[in-house]
Amino acid sequence: MYYPFLFGGYGLYLLFSLPALILGLWAQFKVQSAFSKYSRVRTMSGLSGAQIARRMLDMHGLQDVRIEQAGGFLSDHYDPRAKVLRLSPEVYSSPSVAAAGVAAHEAGHAIQDSQAYAMLQLRTAIVPTVQIGSWLGPIIFVLGFLFQADSIAWLGVGLFGLTALFALITLPVEIDASNRAKKWLATSGIIYNQEMEGVRSVLDAAALTYVAAAIQAITTVLYYVFLLMGRRRD
Repeated sequence: MYYPFLFGGYGLYLLFSLPALILGLWAQFKVQSAFSKYSRVRTMSGLSGAQIARRMLDMHGLQDVRIEQAGGFLSDHYDPRAKVLRLSPEVYSSPSVAAAGVAAHEAGHAIQDSQAYAMLQLRTAIVPTVQIGSWLGPIIFVLGFLFQADSIAWLGVGLFGLTALFALITLPVEIDASNRAKKWLATSGIIYNQEMEGVRSVLDAAALTYVAAAIQAITTVLYYVFLLMGRRRD
């Protein structure tokens, strides 16, 4: 909800947003392509994503973390408040290389939580504020900009800026979870060396989506700032 049509057409908005948008679309293509390719490659162990996640959790003493099947395509996530790892149907029951990588990645988040990984704790703490700022910030900015109330517009920028902060904090959290997954899969004996290429391909493509999300959020904030600074110069 960025309302670019209110600010003199799409040219300036596209100048800021188009590169990030293209990167985001390419990242989504990479993820879907890699997942589709390696979801058709069965692991030699024949373990499903849920079984792999369970083993990884148990080996780290996390028997209390539940694993549930969630709805939706690639809706996999770990809920640190409920201590539940939720896997999409494509991951939960599939014995594929792609499922192994995604399941281990989500288990990596549970391990982060158990070890009080600082960036995960910070991300979890600011989620409620970010949820408010992501939709309320643009509205406040638009109102302040239209009525030339710069202090209100800057408040909107600040609120939406929390979204960019959240995206930046998410990067190390996701990269660390992927690194934990790769290391454990490579040394546990569950995934063979020739299968690790597929795991890395899926997880590296997923990491790129978080990079794109961070760039998109940052460029939107810069766009808002540019509009306000430009009007001040005028």
